[in-house]
Amino acid sequence: MFNNKGGVSKTTTCFNLGWMLAERGHTVVMMDADPQCNLTGMVMDLTQGDDLADFYRKNPGRNIKDALEPAFKSRPRPLKAMDCVEVEGRERLFLMPGHVGLAEDEVSLGIAQQLSESVQALKNIPGSFGHLISLTANRYKADYVLLDLSPGLGSINQNLVTTANHVIIPASPDVFSVMAIDSLARVIPQWVNWARRAAELEALSSADYPFPDPNLTFLGVVIQRYRLKNGKPAKAFETYFNELDAAIVDTLVPALRKSDIMLPDEKYVAAQMEGGYRIASISDFHSLIAVSQQKRKPVYSLTREDVKRGGRLWENTLPSIQAFRETFAHMAERVEKLTGP
Repeated sequence: MFNNKGGVSKTTTCFNLGWMLAERGHTVVMMDADPQCNLTGMVMDLTQGDDLADFYRKNPGRNIKDALEPAFKSRPRPLKAMDCVEVEGRERLFLMPGHVGLAEDEVSLGIAQQLSESVQALKNIPGSFGHLISLTANRYKADYVLLDLSPGLGSINQNLVTTANHVIIPASPDVFSVMAIDSLARVIPQWVNWARRAAELEALSSADYPFPDPNLTFLGVVIQRYRLKNGKPAKAFETYFNELDAAIVDTLVPALRKSDIMLPDEKYVAAQMEGGYRIASISDFHSLIAVSQQKRKPVYSLTREDVKRGGRLWENTLPSIQAFRETFAHMAERVEKLTGP
């Protein structure tokens, strides 16, 4: 899940999609690669201010930053698969917890990605993220690994996007998301071209953790955080829906196609996308998001007991919950078709 614009519900989408894919029988690992650790907070009970620090202290190596330390600090021990956190209430769903200090590795990775050919001590760093993900995915026999990335165009996002198999772009119907689509049409091809050159470097291809030849493809866009009126986006958002679709079709897709980052057209057709390249359109969760975060479960799995509503209030709330379930079920089905054979 990547967009250099913040506030587009990347974390919420990752959590809800991961849960739905697991509910549909897949084994899913979610990786919290955002130093803000919002996905970690959605999964784990961190109601006390020092709960995350306590988890780090009691579980050394059980977060992304610690797990990558052998590569970043040139430790004389190999990377190993992470011991993931099992997501309570959903079998087959696991979390690779994030770390607030992961941002400290941004500079080291950036230097390594520029100088690893000439400084041998840095050669294992660029391939370490992908290697850790592969080890962990193999350990849990994962069908999907979902990466929740921070907003921004730093070296960690550059590394994780270009070494992923697929990218989903969450966006909101506003002028800033339209501008972000234009930016991503330039940035993602630049990143992939860099990764292709990096994969050919002798220092990186012969490293203990080789930097992989990129195989990135664009799955689609998820538009969210808008209000409904009579079951459709309110008029204030309708214009930006059209502008987003136009930016995707006229700017993003041609740029990605030129860099060979698109799937075959028939894949998108078979997945019955919305508006050509929309995987899902998800309206605002309103007050349900707070309950979802408190209960650490998806919006579409909330019960009457969870929301503490009865009678007419519950009757008015239930259709919204059911509609979100249908939306995420369709989204998961499209992801299955797009990523399948």
